[in-house]
Amino acid sequence: MVLFNIYRPLTYAFILMEQTIPANTPVSKKRSWITVVIKIAISGICLWYVSQKIDWLVTWQLLSGSQKGWLLLAAMFFVLSKMVSALRLNIYFKNIEVQLSQPANLRLYWLGMFYNLFLPGGIGGDAYKVIVLNKQYPNRVKKLSSAVLLDRISGVVGLGILGGLYYFFIFKGQQYSWWLLAGILPAIVVYYWFVKKVFLLFLQSFANTLWLGIAVQFLQVLCVYCLMLSIQIHQHQSQYVLLFLLSSVVAILPFTVGGLGAREVVFLWGSQHFGLNSQQSVYISILFYLITAAVSCIGLRWVYKNPLK
Repeated sequence: MVLFNIYRPLTYAFILMEQTIPANTPVSKKRSWITVVIKIAISGICLWYVSQKIDWLVTWQLLSGSQKGWLLLAAMFFVLSKMVSALRLNIYFKNIEVQLSQPANLRLYWLGMFYNLFLPGGIGGDAYKVIVLNKQYPNRVKKLSSAVLLDRISGVVGLGILGGLYYFFIFKGQQYSWWLLAGILPAIVVYYWFVKKVFLLFLQSFANTLWLGIAVQFLQVLCVYCLMLSIQIHQHQSQYVLLFLLSSVVAILPFTVGGLGAREVVFLWGSQHFGLNSQQSVYISILFYLITAAVSCIGLRWVYKNPLK
């Protein structure tokens, strides 16, 4: 009964996602679950591939010998990043006249994070947030879905801006880094035009959500710095951060279980390209995922309660 109560919202999430697909696209519940199995398999294959390239015993030794104070600080920065992210999402909700108090919005956001652990690609939690809000604000599925989708896009934009800055700092004008740096401002203009054309209801909050999106990613970068300091990584820190930003973009793609496996592959390949320690690279990736999972489990508290009350 307990497992049924936890997985029932997942079923609702699948149904909602099917309803948002065009009617001329043949989608069934069976196909949805097959997709889940495929994504779990891809995560497993990625982790198996990484395990062939590193020694997990060494990674465990890095974890056991790490400075716990830095790990605690890393978790604090991650929690803070999620609180800022929830604030950004609530701004989008207010744009469509969905009035949530910040505590209620934060509870719903955390519940969504919890369900993101169970549905590959991080779509489950987003769909469940739309389900809950649509019950209180009927006939707003499209607007709510747009708010959640734009929230995701805003996060990717923040990743892109910080990634471009770190890329330029690492290569110092080489490897097309000047072009990438110069392209940041035009990219923001294109992003503004995109929001105006596709998400006009949210244009009024463009500047605020843009800065909040950058702040979210910057706080997670600080989290990664703390993870590096926990095992005394003082050199090539910018390269590790760039790999983290790249892996975050890959983790968003709905091919794996919450990015598990995909992040590790990016860190592994990137460490080989930059001549970094592959064990330390995978350690950073694994620890970030474990912090994400641990913090997301806070949402379990509202599985059996209405987070809006």
